[in-house]
Parts: sequence; structure tokens; C-alpha cells
Amino acid sequence: MTDPKADYKDTVFLPKTDFPMKAGLAQKEPAILERWQKIGLYEKLREARAGREKFILHDGPPYANGNIHIGHSLNKTLKDLVVRSQSLLGKDAPYVPGWDCHGLPIEWKIEEQYRKKKRNKDEVPASEFRAECRTYADQWVNVQREEFKRLGVMGQWDKPYLTMDYDAEAAIVAELLKFAEAGRLYRGAKPVMWSPVEKTALAEAEVEYEDIVSTQIDVAFEIVDAPNAPELVGAHAVIWTTTPWTIPVNQALAYGADVEYGIFEHADGRRYVLSVERAKVIAAFAGQDTIRAFKGSVLQDATAKHPMADKFPDSEFYTKPRPFLDGSHFVTTDAGTGLVHMSPDHGEDDFDLCKANGINPVFAVDADGVYREDWEWLPRGDERAGGVINKNFNGPQGPICSDLREAGALLSASADFTHSYPHSWRSKAKIIYRCTPQWFVPMDAPLTAPPPPSAVPLPTPLAQGGKGEASSLARSDGEGDHAQHGGGATLRDVALDEIRNKVRFVPERGSRRLESMVEGRPDWVLSRQRAWGVPIALYVNRKSGEYLNDPAVNARIIEAFKAGGADAWFNADHQDFLGNDHALDDYEVITDILDVWFDSGCTHAFVLESGKWPDQQSPADLYLEGSDQHRGWFQSSLLESCGTRGRAPYKAVLTHGMTLDKSGKKMSKSLGNTLDPKKIIDVQGADILRLWAASVDFTEDHRIGDEILKGVSDSYRKLRNTFRYMLGGLGDFTDAERVAVADMPELERYILHRLAEVDAELKQHVNDFAFGPYMRTLNAFAQEDLSAFFFDIRKDCLYCDAQDDPKRMAYRTVMDILFHALTRYIAPVLVFTAEEIWQSRFPDENNSIHLKIWPEVDAGWLDDDLAGKWQTIRDAREKVTEAIEPLRREKTIRSSLEAEVVYPMTDLPISTEEFAELAIVADVSDGDAIAVTKTDNHKCGRCWRLLPEVEEDGALCGRCAEVLA
Repeated sequence: MTDPKADYKDTVFLPKTDFPMKAGLAQKEPAILERWQKIGLYEKLREARAGREKFILHDGPPYANGNIHIGHSLNKTLKDLVVRSQSLLGKDAPYVPGWDCHGLPIEWKIEEQYRKKKRNKDEVPASEFRAECRTYADQWVNVQREEFKRLGVMGQWDKPYLTMDYDAEAAIVAELLKFAEAGRLYRGAKPVMWSPVEKTALAEAEVEYEDIVSTQIDVAFEIVDAPNAPELVGAHAVIWTTTPWTIPVNQALAYGADVEYGIFEHADGRRYVLSVERAKVIAAFAGQDTIRAFKGSVLQDATAKHPMADKFPDSEFYTKPRPFLDGSHFVTTDAGTGLVHMSPDHGEDDFDLCKANGINPVFAVDADGVYREDWEWLPRGDERAGGVINKNFNGPQGPICSDLREAGALLSASADFTHSYPHSWRSKAKIIYRCTPQWFVPMDAPLTAPPPPSAVPLPTPLAQGGKGEASSLARSDGEGDHAQHGGGATLRDVALDEIRNKVRFVPERGSRRLESMVEGRPDWVLSRQRAWGVPIALYVNRKSGEYLNDPAVNARIIEAFKAGGADAWFNADHQDFLGNDHALDDYEVITDILDVWFDSGCTHAFVLESGKWPDQQSPADLYLEGSDQHRGWFQSSLLESCGTRGRAPYKAVLTHGMTLDKSGKKMSKSLGNTLDPKKIIDVQGADILRLWAASVDFTEDHRIGDEILKGVSDSYRKLRNTFRYMLGGLGDFTDAERVAVADMPELERYILHRLAEVDAELKQHVNDFAFGPYMRTLNAFAQEDLSAFFFDIRKDCLYCDAQDDPKRMAYRTVMDILFHALTRYIAPVLVFTAEEIWQSRFPDENNSIHLKIWPEVDAGWLDDDLAGKWQTIRDAREKVTEAIEPLRREKTIRSSLEAEVVYPMTDLPISTEEFAELAIVADVSDGDAIAVTKTDNHKCGRCWRLLPEVEEDGALCGRCAEVLA
């Protein structure tokens, strides 16, 4: 007989572990990082995976300019998840991080420093300025490197790639020269997006759109000739524009051939010509009778005079008649007057239409957005002159409107037109379209043939060419002329074929987004008028306008870049490059620098193919960046590779959305709604930030905030508790205790079935790069199948059965299998916690969980019949738990162990005794419906179960008495 007053706590096999429930990640993680660095974990992993199938994620380079932000954290964590999960699958997945180091943002920062010191950038030697840019970039590379490492990102941090490294600059210029040698470059004059503040051309990816309020004006152009309708002579064609500053460079008017126009008699005594439809909604003409209506085709061969022709009677430019041109493909009656003024210097449609009719740009606006000194109307130096993006200069009382008003040409002017307008994302200033001589890669020239000679001129100053006429030293703009070649795929064709048929996109909509951008993009503008970057290392013949295409010269240039970087061009004795076959006096040395998107678009060439990183290979298996890179790095890399290799540089593209604040707003320092990843890591640990990144639906725009992170922390705590329980339960487990699966109870075999199912799901999620579903699957298994079900049921077995009991040994065997599997599953996400867990059980300073491969899960564990049976049992158990809950709330019972349950057992394939153990209740009896009452049984003093066999509270049940005996 047992003693009901005895204390049996020391006889229970309670879990024992030093693994703490409180994570203390912020304090522990730096020490773990230090140990990984000490043992050379990345190098150990390369050795362990040597010879295996490769997986190459090529790192899109962040810009070396400032501390990392939350978007960087998401991006780099996702990349690390991909690389680590592919490595876990057993692949050799090296990761070479890199940085984009050239370009305007860094120049802008150095210029800001100059402005604070009252220094003029233009007075600083170019070599000194470039050296300061290099130092600035290097400083931020080092800062960001440590921040990314602290995030737990594993890679070759001691040997990253930098676009400013000499070998990288040599590779970039070599890629440029591949285009040149193949005849796939041209120098042409066409409107490009231009920043007057930064004085350079911009790429689409460097532009953001903001709503502004502009001045809108209606301007009258007197018709001086109209062969198809003489009665139009003397009438005034009305145009509408929101850019008054383009009127000084107007050269033509455009009409729609099928648009219905009318002549209207106005109260001021004039006759005006505009669209009949638009006249109905323009206040000055609404309700007026139409003297005559006619189709726009009547305006063919008609001409008008510029409103300022009388003010500048000696000007060849302003006195030249302005022709009416058929612009049916872009002239609409959605806004304006149905007539469009054409300035080929400042609009793409304008340029194309005027070029087709032999009208060339005049390059009146200088780099800083001011009319040049020799321009007749408001030239630089005029006391009323101003920048074209200046609001007052364009305003209703500004000099443009004032002069038009004085000339009798301004019909209306109001500063009230709200619309979206492009701005430089760096300076935040408005940009303009400006026709300048630039270097282009043609999108529509056959890749098998060079672009044809051009009729598009480059600018000549008035003092040299007279009245702004242009020279002929240029190539084509690359649109209509290239199409005449016929035959052969174009760069656009090849790129679109790769997008549509070769590259995998995750999510799939990324394909359509990139496709639409490539379909509609103009020729690629390569040149920038800046100082910090890789130069367009070309020589242009002063007579022919053709660039020199000599492989021997190009080889010398590339070798010089390898030795001295881009400075080799700016500091060169160019005759040395040209050699004995060419005289420097015959050539113009190009000093423009390359678009930084070309730089980053070449990274596949010098990272994946150069041999500097021998474990890389091309094409990459994956590029992974934010959705904004469809117009940026994804596209520039694609075009560069298709132009030089005839294929994409990547097999797959994964796109993530933007990180928004807790309310779904874009993060902005000015709004004060940013979250600093460093502060999150310093307080909660990097693993919390990593778990957030893995849990959100990153394919869409997603949110982060304190409450969201609190939810992530709760999820982390539950996972950590699951592992703590397993560590405690496996404290003294050895292989001698292992039980064969065939000898295990059904519950253990059912859990192994579930593990096999989960294992297959997780592998599929890894292959789909679907980390949100990956973590949901893993969390559900850990919490619902294990903690709330399997572990809950078997904890009594673990604590109270004899140590050599077959059921207990089977349970611990399965727990060991689960431990090895789950620790590996979480390792790509919770990199620090997984290491802490592994070292808690298998301490080894020179080993790591991150050297392990995917767990061996036997597909033979799958048993659908068994799974069906146990799902029925689980459903019944859940019904019992729900029935007990009201009694808990009423405090009739404190624990399910106090419950006696009546249940319709005909629905269950097990006995009442077995179901009582599984439901963790005192007793189960068969009945017609579920019913729960408090038991009168006594409580075992060791296992605390309330059983009929226990004679009084504190006495032992038969099982416990046998164990102690």
C-alpha cells in the first residue's frame, strides 16, 4: 500500500534543459556571429557543398549611400532565406554580396559637403572630386556590410563585388566596347529626361512622379497660308500647354486628320480655329456658333507664324513659318484645344513628328535649364531670364506670358492646373524633356547589323552655325531608320522572347510588368554628364562623326582600366591608347560617363563570369529585388546580356513588394513613420526581423509596425517553447533507446506520416520561394500537430512511464526525429535561434546547424489509411475539449483531468480507455451524446491522473506503483 502523504516529484522524469525560455536574442546574437566568423563558417560550408549541384543567386547591388533601411532588411533577408534553403537542400549555393558605387547620389552628397564649405565643385580638380566620391562610397560599403552581417546574412563578406573596383570598371567598359564593336551604339540627339538641377540625363528608374500645380495657357498662332482652305488665312490656331517655357522653341503645330475643327468668331474680332468638341467646354468659346467646320486633313500644307515673329523680325528662327503636321497618332480631344504645339527639343512625339518632316531641334535650353546666351528670346543674361522649371518664370505674370500677352497671342493664363509630373528622386526637383547629344543603344536595330547613318544633327552654337542650325555629326535615333533594315531579331525582340518563353517569374505577374516596360521603352540612353562613374571610352572622328572601332585600341583601353580603373581614361595620354594607326588630332575624346544602370546591368559579367569568384556560374539561377527594379536592374541586366550574349543573365526573377508602415502608408522621414532596423535588432534581435520578413506576403506591398512585430514575437515565443520542450525531453536520449518505426504505437506512426506530409510541403515551398506559406506550414505543424496534440498527449508518458517502457522509447525516438527535422527547417529563417538550439543539444565550437542538409524523411512513413483514422480521433478530441471549456470558465473543473466524458463511441475506432488517455480526461463512457461532468475519482500522487483505481488522493495508480517498484 502506498503512502498518500509521500512526495513523488523526484520520481517523475521531468524535462531538463539549460535552454532558456527567455531568448535574449539582442545579447546572444553578436556572440554567435563572432563564433561563426572565428570558425570560418561560410568557408566550411563551401567545402561541405563542393562538387554538388549549384544554385546561384546573384546579388542586386544596393547603393553605397547611407545606413540600411527596413526595405534593405527585407531584401537581404529574403536573399539569405533563398540561399540558405537551397543550401539546406544540399546544393552548393555561394553568395557574393555587392554594392553599386558610382553615380549621381554620391556626387550629390559630395557636392552638398562642398556647398556647406562654400566650395564650387567646378573649381575642384576632377581627380580630387572622384577620389572623394570613392572614399565616400567605401565608407558606406563598410557600414552597410556590418549591418547586413548583423542581420544574419551569410556570404563572402571579405570579398564582395564593388562596381568601383578596378577590375569591375574594366569589365564594364569591356561590355560597352562589345556593343561598340558590334555596331550597337549610336550618338544621337533626341529628347531625354533631364534634371536641370543635377545637369544630367536621367533614366526612368531615377524618376518619381508627384502632383504639382502648373500654369496653363492658351496661345494663338496666326495662320498665314492654307492651300486647302484659303478662308483660314488670318484666323488664329489655338494651342494649349502647361509648359509655357516651350513656346520659345516651338517649330510646328500638330493636328488630327479626322478631328472636327471649327472656325469661331470671337468678341475680340478675331477668328479662332480649334476642335469643335473642345470648344464646347472652353469658356471663351462655349455656346459660340461655328462659322465653318472641317476635318483636320484640310490643314495639310497650311502654315502659321510664331507669336513672337513680329518682335524678332530679323530672326531666321522666329520668322520661319510653322507648318501644320499630321499628328493623328497622338493628337486627341481629351484635353486642350485639339491642336498641339510642337517643340522637337522637348517632347518625344514632337521630336519624332518633326524629324519625319525634316525639322531639327535647336538646343536652345542649356544644361541648367536656362536659354543659352545667343538665344533671341529671354537668353541667359537677360534680367528677366530664369530657369524653365521656375514657377514664377512660367507663371501668368512671368516673362513668357507677359511677352505673349504684349504680342496679342495669350488668350488665357491661369496657375491652377493640377497634374502628375516627373521629378528627380534625388534632388526632388522637377525634370524636363531636353534634346541633347547622347549615346544610345538602339532597341529596334537588328542585332546582326549596325545602325544606319543618321540624318539627325547635333547642335552647333549660333556663333558657328548661324541661327541655331545643326551639324550632321550624329547617328540615328534608332526608331524608324532601324526598322528599314529588316531581317534579324532586334534587342527588343530578343529581350521579349526571353521574358515570355525562357525566364521564370515569381510571382507570374512580374513577367507581364517587365514585358510591358520593354515593349514600350525607347532606345537606352547610356550617357550621363557627370564625373563619378565609368566613362564612355570612345573616340569620335571629327570629320565623319563615327566612333573608332579598333579592337587593338579597345584592348589597350581595357588593360589600362584593369590597372588604374576609370581614372585611366581621364588621366590618359590618349595617343598611347590610339597607337600609331590613329592621330589624336583627328578624334574627339568622349568624357560622358555611363548610366549607372549600365554599370549594375554588367555585374553578371564580372561576378558570374570573370573567374574572380570561381564558385559562380552564368546565367544566375535567380535575381531577387523589389518591384521597382522591373524598370531598373532587372531590365538593364536583361538588355545588357541580351545585347552581348543573346540571352537573359538569369533563369528566374523573384519580385517583392514595398514595405509600408503599420497604416499602409509609404515610409518617409518627413512623415516620421520609418522604422530603423538597427533599433529593432538592438531590442528584439535579428531573428525577430527575419521571422517578420519570412512571414509576410512579400510578393505584395506589406506592412511593419510595433503591433505587427509583437505578433511576430508571440509566434517566435511559441516556436521557441516547442524546441525547449523537445530539448528537455531528449536530455539523455541515446541511440540505444531508438525504436523501429514498425514497432511504434499508431500515434507515433501517425505523427511520422504528418512529418512526411509537411516535409514534402516545405520542399515545395522552398522551390517556389514561398516563405510565407513555408512558415505557416511549419508553425501549424509545430503548434497544432505537436504542441497542442502529440506532445500534450504524450507528456504523461514522458514524465511518468518507466524509462524502458516501449511506448516512452517510441515517443522519444519520434521526438528525436522531429528535433533533427524541425531544427533544420527553421535554420534558414531563425539562423541564430537554430544555432542556439543545436548547440544546446550537441555542443561543438567547430560545428554548426548550418552545415547540415535537409532531414532524411522516409516517404514510406506516409499512410493515408492511418491518417484518416487519426483525423477522426482528432476531430472527436476537439469536440471533447470544446465541451469541457464551459466548465473551465465556470471553474467547475480546473483541468481536463477532472472531467468525466460521455461520448458516442460508435463513431470512434478506439476503446474508451484509449480515448480517455488521448483526450486527457479522467474517464470516458459510451453514450448517445457528448456530456461532461466532474469526476469523483481520486488523484494519483505521482502522475496526477484521477482514476477509479486510486483509493484516495495522493495514493498511487497501478502504473506509477509498478514504475516505482
